[in-house]
Amino acid sequence: MGRVTQRRKIHRFVLDGSPQALEHPVRFREDFLAVEEPLEVRLGHLSFSVTMRTPGDDFDLVAGFLVSEGVIWDAEQLISLRFCAGEDENGVQTFNVVEAQLRPDVVLPEIGRNVYTSSSCGICGTDSIEAVRKSSHFNAADDPLAIPVEVLASLPDRLREAQAVFDKTGGVHAAGLFRMHDDGEPELLCLREDVGRHNAVDKVVGWALREGLLPLRGTVLQVSGRASFELVQKAALAGIPVLAAVSAPSSLAVELAQDTGLTLVGFSRGTSLNVYAGSDRVGVPATL
Repeated sequence: MGRVTQRRKIHRFVLDGSPQALEHPVRFREDFLAVEEPLEVRLGHLSFSVTMRTPGDDFDLVAGFLVSEGVIWDAEQLISLRFCAGEDENGVQTFNVVEAQLRPDVVLPEIGRNVYTSSSCGICGTDSIEAVRKSSHFNAADDPLAIPVEVLASLPDRLREAQAVFDKTGGVHAAGLFRMHDDGEPELLCLREDVGRHNAVDKVVGWALREGLLPLRGTVLQVSGRASFELVQKAALAGIPVLAAVSAPSSLAVELAQDTGLTLVGFSRGTSLNVYAGSDRVGVPATL
């Protein structure tokens, strides 16, 4: 399997004015980088899409991507996943092509065109929201999940504590799926890291699909970056009722969250957070 991190020799410049820095301003050392490689997704023998990703959990990535595209929504629709033969210039297997075999009754998308997840595809916001609505088989609006605001605010720290690749490289996004228990305590069900924030979410959704857990009722998806339209789309199509981000949402992300009944949280950073849609699910402490 492809590497997740890679060692590289670097020149480190130190400019803090210390005696050591003045004497040796340039230092030679090794650093760890997050690996980024292309992954081609094939439906049968036909090429469907190519994405740049961090190798690892590739079957989850492909399964989640197909959910996010509205192609499948049930584990039984996905017959198999396999790596196709592919070698680099040294004759080493690259594991950079995955072929998905779908059930015969699954309607195949337009091959070679990623319609809904491209920000440059030329369709307007209203059309984008309508496309997600037509593709969705789950309804987040009727999910009765209620989550105390202090628990919701604690999720970024819980996510960060589990980010092993980020600890090593500082160069990956993370997505964590939390389930709320009856006592109000969150349980981290799945965490995935990737150079692409969309890939990290797809890996989580794909894991859930392959485990037979869709729709993901009663869960919160916590992400380490911003909340784009595409991340709300992925959450909605997986039946996730709450999406929380440590940074800002986009305007179209908020519109889609409102339209699909999703709770959308931004700037969640431990001591404060903003709720942009679905605030009825967030419980306010009795002292407020």
